[in-house]
Amino acid sequence: MTLNDLFSLEGRIALVTGGSRGIGRMIVEGFLAAGIERVYITARKIDEIEATCAELGEKVVGIQGDISTMEGIEALVAEVSARESRLDILVNNAGAAWGADYTEFPESGWDKVMDLNVKTPFFLTQRLHKLLTAAASPERPAKVINITSVDGQRVNPWETYSYQASKAALIHLTRRMAARLVKDHVYVTSLAPGAFPSSMNRAARDQEEKSAAGIPSKRVGDKFDMGGTAVYLASRAGDYTIGETLTVDGGIVNAHLPSHFAEPA
Repeated sequence: MTLNDLFSLEGRIALVTGGSRGIGRMIVEGFLAAGIERVYITARKIDEIEATCAELGEKVVGIQGDISTMEGIEALVAEVSARESRLDILVNNAGAAWGADYTEFPESGWDKVMDLNVKTPFFLTQRLHKLLTAAASPERPAKVINITSVDGQRVNPWETYSYQASKAALIHLTRRMAARLVKDHVYVTSLAPGAFPSSMNRAARDQEEKSAAGIPSKRVGDKFDMGGTAVYLASRAGDYTIGETLTVDGGIVNAHLPSHFAEPA
């Protein structure tokens, strides 16, 4: 057994939604390091797609589109299907957040977030079923990785009601999808990030020291943490992990000790 046997993604084709920046880009970089054959990325902004493709090289192929609607999902599926006869890895990473006071929280902020964070991963995976199953087998299953969040596992201090609800929903949806798709040799898992610098987590990006102070490991996450975990789930090493949510957060959810009543050490 070698590291290559465990973690190589050679010969595999992936699609990472929202892959032009932030956590999506970190995952793309991890896949490239593992030797992936080709990885498609999607985003709404063409300039971000072009910049990322130029920086990361010819193995990264950009497709512009808005997958928050069924029309956008169908367009993406059609484009990928026209280019590929199979898809080995799908990462449902694209997401949205909305914050507002409870008494003022708008329906638009609810619908936008729930649609992109819960509805899109389900229907995109459903519509890609033919490609995902085309080459899937017990020896080499296809992988679907839903990007959830620690905010679906515990309450955060911000009034992001639909975001927190959507991530909790996607964690459970991951289990249900896994139970159905395992028989087709498509293994579904979830990766729940904590504080990673991105436009979605501006606190970790712009106030790294303050963010790190509240994390048991005393640092925010980086591309090695995110990329490495995604490679594990996508590779042979992760073939016996099905329906699980891996929490990548420096200990926020499972290693944080309440201190407001504790005596000083």
